[in-house]
Amino acid sequence: MKFLVVDPLAGVQTFARQLLQSHGFAPEHILCCADTDTALAQGLAFKPQFIITDWFGKSTLSGLQLFQRLRDVQPTLQLSLLSFEVKPEHEFEAEALGAHFVLKKPFTADQLKTAVTRALNTLAKTSPDLHRELRDTMRSTRAAARPVLPARPPEPVIKPGDKVRYQGHVHVAQHVIHRQGETVVQLKGQPAFVPVTKLQPA
Repeated sequence: MKFLVVDPLAGVQTFARQLLQSHGFAPEHILCCADTDTALAQGLAFKPQFIITDWFGKSTLSGLQLFQRLRDVQPTLQLSLLSFEVKPEHEFEAEALGAHFVLKKPFTADQLKTAVTRALNTLAKTSPDLHRELRDTMRSTRAAARPVLPARPPEPVIKPGDKVRYQGHVHVAQHVIHRQGETVVQLKGQPAFVPVTKLQPA
């Protein structure tokens, strides 16, 4: 089974790759891209069965449009979405396309693990073509018990524009970024990035 992960953040790509490998899927069956144009060009040849993509709402080619283009050549393609903004209309659009989940950013490794594992379990039960492969892969992985992502305490949910408390002062979060397995925040007027775990909502 082949997976396509499309997200502008390298940390999210790493999270997803490690998670899928922890389920027993081979590295060469996991393709990661940072933008939808690259994902479309490579995905048409790669022919994934499962795509995990950012919403890319401001891109010329959105995550939903990417999914629809790839589904034209891979009719059984499965969809899962990641987005900083999840409104009822987003959930409605995702549901209409049969998305397994819409995971709101920023999220923890455990939240992504839970969402992806649930999607794979559902797929193993409902898709006859993929049932045996998923069942056998996941069964052998459980037997091997090879955890890749360590359990981490929940991170506070901070969005751009939120007021946060850091070192006794109130700041405004300007950018929230996932990188190298952690979430960091750039505060307005501050050049350095601060780990989200050191911030508190103000």
